[in-house]
Amino acid sequence: MNDIIFVGLDVHKATVAVAVAEGVRGGEVVQLGTIPNRPEHIAKLAMKLGKSGRRVSFCYEAGPCGYGLYRQLTCLGHDCTVAAPSLIPMKAGDRVKTDRRDALMLAKLHRAGELTAVWVPDSAHEAMRDLIRSRATAVRVLAKARKHLQGFPERRSAVVERRGFRRADGASAGRAAARAGAAAAGQFRADRRTILTAARSPHRRNRPPRIRRRGGRLGSRQLVGEGRVDEGGRRGGRPRPSRPVWRHYFHSDHVSLAHSVHFG
Repeated sequence: MNDIIFVGLDVHKATVAVAVAEGVRGGEVVQLGTIPNRPEHIAKLAMKLGKSGRRVSFCYEAGPCGYGLYRQLTCLGHDCTVAAPSLIPMKAGDRVKTDRRDALMLAKLHRAGELTAVWVPDSAHEAMRDLIRSRATAVRVLAKARKHLQGFPERRSAVVERRGFRRADGASAGRAAARAGAAAAGQFRADRRTILTAARSPHRRNRPPRIRRRGGRLGSRQLVGEGRVDEGGRRGGRPRPSRPVWRHYFHSDHVSLAHSVHFG
């Protein structure tokens, strides 16, 4: 084993801590420092360590950085082991964990043969894994959005009837609520057009009756008609300024329509 160099790598997103252990049992273990986690820097490190003609065996823990480093080192002709983090031996009471200490520990354990390697998938298998994980994420996001949509009518004090709820063909309560809301919005727009047309009519008798507050309670509206206001818009013989009366009627109709909508 004198012709082998064991290299421990503590891999992170931006940096890689490097430690080297001689092949002789009890040999020197040196910490080489930290290099950027870039392909060109990794290739330069491998070329520098293999310059003396000895074999170089790398190891690092499996983690979120994937298997790109493993594939690069094996393509350069070096041995590489991806260790299972949960199966790495740990000393009792050793709670100090730094990048330097982790790299030294990996180099020592790799030389002693105490690391358990994980199976490294090929590129096609890893692409299938990514596809399955992406689909699972999309399904979770869709389910969360559906729950938000189903809770929207409840926050608006609307009654959602469960009749006609069919899960087999994909018709959910959220879609039924959306269809009912679209129908209510269409009816609302039709009523608004009717009110605007009546307000622009040159004949005052075709205009909607005036609405005003009465009784001291907020929200209580009562039609001021039926003899209280004549056709000319005068009350008690005093002329009243003309103003667009359809706005109050439009607001009242909107409130009553919103409270009368039931989602099927």
